[in-house]
Amino acid sequence: MTVPFKHPSLAEGRWFTLSLAEQLANIGSEVHRAVRARGDEKRFEGAIARGLELFSLTLSDIRWRGRLKELTRVKELLCDALLGSTEYKTTLEDLDRYFYYFALLARNNR
Repeated sequence: MTVPFKHPSLAEGRWFTLSLAEQLANIGSEVHRAVRARGDEKRFEGAIARGLELFSLTLSDIRWRGRLKELTRVKELLCDALLGSTEYKTTLEDLDRYFYYFALLARNNR
């Protein structure tokens, strides 16, 4: 059984037209939504699911093949934060700040 994408238009190819800054800014907006949705399990889980899906799309983008180590490390930090931050002591708020700068960069490059 195939799980439907939460971002079907992005999965069909539009994602691969975005710059790396734009892709990371979009992931960051889902992290920000998750931070704001704490206490509302449905909204929190939705934001996390969408963020992880966008991460998977970014990792499958062949343009970033040379940056996979960096990208997979950020995904690892996100997963660690979601699981209680036992390995890296990173919080969702830390990651929210990290992704914020990609949003600024993407906005300035328009």
